[in-house]
Amino acid sequence: MAVSLDLAHAANRPRPAPPVMPMAGDEKPSLVGLDRAALGEALSAVGVPDKQIRMRVAQLWHWLYVRGVADFSQMANVAGTLRQALHEAYTIARPEVVDEQISVDGTRKWLFRFPPRGAGRPVEIETVYIPEEGRGTLCISSQVGCTLTCTFCHTGTQRLVRNLLPDEIVGQILAARERLGDLPDAATPAGAIVPNGGRLVTNVVLMGMGEPLYNYDNVRQAMAVASDGEGLSLSKRRITLSTSGVVPSIVKAGEEMGVSLAISLHAVRDELRDELVPINKKYPLKDLLDACRAYPGLSNARRITFEYVMLKDVNDSMADAKELVRILRGIPAKINLIPFNPWPGSAYECSDWDQIERFADYVNQAGYASPIRTPRGRDIFAACGQLKSESERLKKSARDRLESLRASELAAD
Repeated sequence: MAVSLDLAHAANRPRPAPPVMPMAGDEKPSLVGLDRAALGEALSAVGVPDKQIRMRVAQLWHWLYVRGVADFSQMANVAGTLRQALHEAYTIARPEVVDEQISVDGTRKWLFRFPPRGAGRPVEIETVYIPEEGRGTLCISSQVGCTLTCTFCHTGTQRLVRNLLPDEIVGQILAARERLGDLPDAATPAGAIVPNGGRLVTNVVLMGMGEPLYNYDNVRQAMAVASDGEGLSLSKRRITLSTSGVVPSIVKAGEEMGVSLAISLHAVRDELRDELVPINKKYPLKDLLDACRAYPGLSNARRITFEYVMLKDVNDSMADAKELVRILRGIPAKINLIPFNPWPGSAYECSDWDQIERFADYVNQAGYASPIRTPRGRDIFAACGQLKSESERLKKSARDRLESLRASELAAD
């Protein structure tokens, strides 16, 4: 059974009250997610002398990304007058945690709320933590909603509201590490399922809500901060950007971000992919695969992951398996087979398990590492393709109830 936590008692230790997020119309800019040059400019704007900028930037960088503080008052080696000036001008607040759910398998899902920033009202996104033996993977979002309307994806049924900014993308990592006790001197919540030893967040995947390459500049900036060796220090090989196929930005992302690449493939023929992943109409398979072959740093040691959701009687035949092997020939790749995760109103069913195993055996024998990604967090709608903000679910549920009531009234007439 899924567990929804009383957030005030979620950990086995007292937690300070989180900083209050600024209200619309009174929002202070965030220092989180800035590069060092921009952080220096922010310090200069509150009167820090030029000769001190480099030292002060290093101090703030350490407090933000090594110590993980969310309040200027905790920066012990920063002068009180400067802490006050920073507090008055800027924020380093975490996203508001609206809800935290824990699956029976240890997967955690957070509903985070951010200020409107042009959206007219506060916005919400979902972030998921998946604990596995030897690693902990954080699946983060890059947009509020999505424009791609992939027909098997629950997130695609939510309209795009706005892009997330660098502080909001990095903020998901900081908030998750705080909630997990993955910061110095922090305690992991009692009973949490986490990797044994070492860091609890070892991998980050941009596979949450939104298409990362449609928010390119903000994602690039956030990943530069996340991978900085003097801060969060996530290896670029342990950061994976998943795209549905924004072809013009794929090679550019490899050159400028240097992260690992995953492709939401899901079909081996253009006519079917046009239906499942409509961006294929703009960037068909040939163009997509050509961009993959040109991805910088591609080798047998650094392969592209091709994600393939298994849909019963849609894309799961042995003919599909053979064509998948054929079209990927020459690309250092691994294939993640994803059993379809159902959601209310979806038109698809998950392939039979025997068929998934036959499909996997064929592509494995062809030389591709093809693990079957065991569904995680299904009971809390945290699995691949299931993310959608709770407010959107509630609105959908309300619309469904209203339509049901109207249908009942018509039937009674």
